[in-house]
Amino acid sequence: MKIAFVILQYLLPQQLLSRLVGRLAECQTPWLKNLLIKQFIQRYKVNMAEAIEGEAESYPNFNAFFTRALKADARPICADENSAACPADGAISQIGSIASARILQAKGQDYSLSQLLGGDEALASQFRDGAFATIYLSPKDYHRVHMPLDGELRQSIYVPGQLFSVNQTTAENVNSLFARNERLICLFDTPAGPMAMILVGAMIVAGIETVWAGQVAPPPRQLTRVEYPRSESISLKKGEEMGRFKLGSTVILLFAKDRMDWDSKFTATSPTRLGEKLGERKG
Repeated sequence: MKIAFVILQYLLPQQLLSRLVGRLAECQTPWLKNLLIKQFIQRYKVNMAEAIEGEAESYPNFNAFFTRALKADARPICADENSAACPADGAISQIGSIASARILQAKGQDYSLSQLLGGDEALASQFRDGAFATIYLSPKDYHRVHMPLDGELRQSIYVPGQLFSVNQTTAENVNSLFARNERLICLFDTPAGPMAMILVGAMIVAGIETVWAGQVAPPPRQLTRVEYPRSESISLKKGEEMGRFKLGSTVILLFAKDRMDWDSKFTATSPTRLGEKLGERKG
């Protein structure tokens, strides 16, 4: 059954299906958007008491509901200045050290650091033998992504790609999954040195947004790759929102060698909660 699910993903028109779902998620017809939201809340047991707006009917469309803001006290951010906060609700897909220039994807699967970073060898060299954490956001999770540390944006790069699902079954069976899918690479300078936050697209994900550029994926036209220039300095504090997914996907964090120690309680499949201590910076 799992293999059939993976094979089906190769056969489906990934981009077309995802864009059609995106249009449906933007629909503002009251009866339809209310039906979608209420069915989703019931199916995934979404805790609307955490949301600033707790009434399904108050959201203009499904995407607005899916990227809903939470109350200020719903996700406390770990206060220790040396700690890295978890950037999202979800579950650890994999976490650990980058083995030279390879990142663990799943048992028996790894992929190229350089390929993940769009083939930029100079950029990849900054994270060689460093630390990585891959966090999967399921449909039931809060879908805004926040900063693990204070950071100043150095560069953001959109890399087009495929749109495989990013769940555990697919991660175990599709080679170089995260380096094949559409993604946005965000490079920050932080107190722990360079940090990459990679927002990975997936099947039926209707979009990826950042707080400084708005919607980045899908792009307005077919692109091979684009670097987003900055007209002004962008600095974000630990715990501040940096981006969001319109439907569930994956965030990958990268740190340079000897700059981050992950908390030992986190292993593959461990649940994560935005703001809790994920690791501690060194140096």
